[in-house]
Amino acid sequence: MELAEFWFILIAVLWTGYLVLEGFDFGVGMLMPIIGRSNKGRRVVLNTIGPVWDGNEVWLLTAGGATFAAFPEWYATMFSGFYLPLLLILVALIVRAVAIEYRGKINDQTWRTRWDWVIIGSAWVPAILWGVAFANLVRGVNLDADHQYAGNFFDLLHPFALLGGLVTLTLFLSHGAIFLALKTDGEIRERAEAFARKASLVTVAVAGVWAVWAQLAYSRNTWTWAAVAVAAVALVGAWFSTLKGRFGWAFIADCVGIVGAVVLIFGAMFPNVMPALDPANSLTIDNASSTDYTLTVMTWVAVIMTPVVLAYQAWTYWVFRKRLSLENIPEHNELTFSKG
Repeated sequence: MELAEFWFILIAVLWTGYLVLEGFDFGVGMLMPIIGRSNKGRRVVLNTIGPVWDGNEVWLLTAGGATFAAFPEWYATMFSGFYLPLLLILVALIVRAVAIEYRGKINDQTWRTRWDWVIIGSAWVPAILWGVAFANLVRGVNLDADHQYAGNFFDLLHPFALLGGLVTLTLFLSHGAIFLALKTDGEIRERAEAFARKASLVTVAVAGVWAVWAQLAYSRNTWTWAAVAVAAVALVGAWFSTLKGRFGWAFIADCVGIVGAVVLIFGAMFPNVMPALDPANSLTIDNASSTDYTLTVMTWVAVIMTPVVLAYQAWTYWVFRKRLSLENIPEHNELTFSKG
């Protein structure tokens, strides 16, 4: 295996980590008004990701940085061609960070409600747009002979891409509900479990249609049928596990389903990194990669630092492993607006 191929696989692994971890972050954000119906309930929901959401975003930064260093032309073409959707995602992530930090600063219901809606909206936007972006990578985009994107934003919103957005939306909703079922107790847990049972079934249906469409119409490799099968079995298993009340197994199955989806996406593109509607203009692993020296240095850095990052993040999840309930939420101790 050449270093460029190794880094193509490693970038897929980084995206897998991001979608698994940030997937339930987005799901939790979208479910705040549904699962957490009171202020205390929303505080419980938000606190389940409070210690980990910012660490989960590191996977996105690492995936983007690895793409920039290992495949600079892929990075340049993708970020210029997908400029508007990626900008919307970036803005959503920024305002979400502000909202999470500011929501509990002032003891005022109007203040909290406004920030709640910011959190909810900033979860919905990337939950949909990530699916749109990945679907376009699978289908291929309009690139010219210089590997520059020759379309516009609305060219990215075709039916296959919109269905891809619906896939990530439903997948993150079910993933977030299963996560909440594992991290909460009492009535919040009951609502999360009930929602997870319904959302998981919808995810199976929507993701199944998209995966078969992707494989039949756009995959460049027949072996990715195996990824379709793994994802399908995993998502069905997640749904079945929710019916049996085994939410730990449901979460594991959901994660396997996401792994299968990423393998399908990257496998469908291979050996391209950014397929073009005209195959002659596609960016490939060979014509988009950095020099062997750059990839060698990157490999040594990854070998040394990746275990450290994984160990730290695993320790964080272990420390904050206990369930939360309404009884764990104290009364307000925030600042109040001056009446004078």
